[in-house]
Amino acid sequence: MITDKMKNSDFHKFFVDELKDLYWAENALLTELPKMQEAATSKELAESFGTHHEETKKHISRLEKVFESLGEKAEAVKCEAMAGILKEGKSIIEDTTKDTMTRDAGLVLAAQKVEHYEIATYGTLKVFASHMGHKEAERLLAETLDNEKATNATLTGLAERFINKEAVCE
Repeated sequence: MITDKMKNSDFHKFFVDELKDLYWAENALLTELPKMQEAATSKELAESFGTHHEETKKHISRLEKVFESLGEKAEAVKCEAMAGILKEGKSIIEDTTKDTMTRDAGLVLAAQKVEHYEIATYGTLKVFASHMGHKEAERLLAETLDNEKATNATLTGLAERFINKEAVCE
């Protein structure tokens, strides 16, 4: 139960502001993932981006449920951090040669920067929700956090299994 005092606290307002940043970030990522999928050389990396695109739709839906659980309107406010990370990802595509493992290694790097940002943000917001007693928000944020960690592990696995080795040989 969110009391008026809690809803008006600086901490709660900060929490909601960070959720708005994250909501923008997920929506921006949803737009960029198909471009990353198309730019990927290996079938496995392209499939990973496709899977994460579908998962990102679920992340957005969960965030909407988080806002709802808090009695807040789901609103996106530009996340400068994610905007910068995505811009860097675009430059990796532009700066690497099509159909190379070097490009795939760069795409993994770009995607892991996204994942690490999301892991840090979801993890922190989950703890914030816990401290404020927002059990539903905490549960939803934890679910997405677990998914982001799994995506990061998948990317690491692809890089270590073959992408980086093949990139070195180009």
